[in-house]
Amino acid sequence: MTRYDMVLTRQGLRFMGRMWPCTIGRGGVRHDKHEGDGATPTGVHRLVGMLYRPDRIARPTDWATPIGPRDLWSDDPAHEDYNLIVRAPYPFSHEALRRADPLYDLVILTDWNWPHAECGRGSAIFIHQWRRPGFPTAGCIGLSRNSLHRIAPLIRYETRLIVPGTLAG
Repeated sequence: MTRYDMVLTRQGLRFMGRMWPCTIGRGGVRHDKHEGDGATPTGVHRLVGMLYRPDRIARPTDWATPIGPRDLWSDDPAHEDYNLIVRAPYPFSHEALRRADPLYDLVILTDWNWPHAECGRGSAIFIHQWRRPGFPTAGCIGLSRNSLHRIAPLIRYETRLIVPGTLAG
């Protein structure tokens, strides 16, 4: 592990010498993640991108990409675009990245099942804003808005999200 790794613990997300309260998926932590189980997958996940809403927040880093009005995330395991960003109109199953609520105002992308997705293994494990403390995600890591905005500029090329197998239920 390096100084820049984010490590999920039972107490929160350990990063840069401090503990950040977080939430995980409603399905807990699992070794055998699959689409729709709501689980946070174990493993060492590289951080491969950052998206933000330019109409709501300032660019958090110079490498962050703006979320446009037509940006979606494909979650259709039967489609070739599975687990990739796509643009509307898109007739297959997807999740809107530009939401009415603030959950995706700032999104850190992991390499879970990406870029060559295995059908049904699960999509879109992000680090994003939580709904509220203790409220689970659909498999992502959720942080308070303040924590997320403080963490984003500290991320380096070598930063990884580590979800230890010992947390799996």
